[in-house]
Amino acid sequence: MAGERPDHSLQATALVNEAYLRLINVQKMDWQNRAHFLAMAARLMRRILVDSARARRNQKRGGVKITLDEELLVTGDRPPDLVALDDALQALEKIDTRRSQVIELRFFGGLTVDETAIVLKVAPDTVMRDSRLAKAWLARELSGGTRHDA
Repeated sequence: MAGERPDHSLQATALVNEAYLRLINVQKMDWQNRAHFLAMAARLMRRILVDSARARRNQKRGGVKITLDEELLVTGDRPPDLVALDDALQALEKIDTRRSQVIELRFFGGLTVDETAIVLKVAPDTVMRDSRLAKAWLARELSGGTRHDA
């Protein structure tokens, strides 16, 4: 949310509030640990942001543009459309679930490399490698390139 335009309709506090409200309404969730909670929060924030972008896209043709944190920058020249990013992440998830989760946790959840490693139960180097490969794959997808295995 830090890279969003100032007049964006969904502010960071509203996003966190909405995610919190959805998390407390989850019935009979057996939270395994902090990592499980963070992964669920990242997933919820992704859903909230994508739902908001889809709603705005339906109101105004052209979609909502987002700016990824520089560390997670997927394209070099212009920020990707959030709905297109979500579609690409869903496609990546079918090919490589963990790499999709790395992007989801880092970008939507705001987790650090070390936190992401704990959530996914892998080494930080694995997170970095998965992140690099996932970003390259997403860049190709978002630029309209040919789809290849991750």
